[in-house]
Amino acid sequence: MLMVLLVTALCVVTSVILHCQALLHLSDWLKKQLRRRRYPIVIGVFGALAAHMAEVAIFALGYDFLDDTRYGRLVPLTMDTMESGGVTGASSDYWYYSFVSYTSLGFGDIVPTGALRYMTAVETLTGLVLIAWTASFLYMQMLRIFREDHTLEDSLSSGSHVGSQSAQQKNPQPDRPN
Repeated sequence: MLMVLLVTALCVVTSVILHCQALLHLSDWLKKQLRRRRYPIVIGVFGALAAHMAEVAIFALGYDFLDDTRYGRLVPLTMDTMESGGVTGASSDYWYYSFVSYTSLGFGDIVPTGALRYMTAVETLTGLVLIAWTASFLYMQMLRIFREDHTLEDSLSSGSHVGSQSAQQKNPQPDRPN
């Protein structure tokens, strides 16, 4: 069980660090590309999807390392899976299972046994948190883009510079209570 905990912790820490770095780099890149590209959010979405796929791969490697050992196995549950050869130990099986777990989709055609159940539960929680983090990141990026576009439109229509007094008067900020 200790080995499963260590491998799971390594997968989680690696995934979270990778995700943080990916979002930081995407944010910096989107700021630089905002005026040059037509669809910066689309690029942000594809970048975030690439990060999620890398995180799924991290967990897939963990399953590959621990499967078919004393720690548990990934076993087929449905007849379709059994007839197609079940979980063969091919990397595609681990990728598939990891995607299903990470996204909390949970088809149920492959189930973990033993301590691998713990790793699956933690992967699902990690995926949920990282997907929510991505949604929040993309929302904030969209707000920034829309605000900059709106400020630019206001500036162009009023003949003033971005951030000038007349542009600020068109969109006064309400006083915030203390």
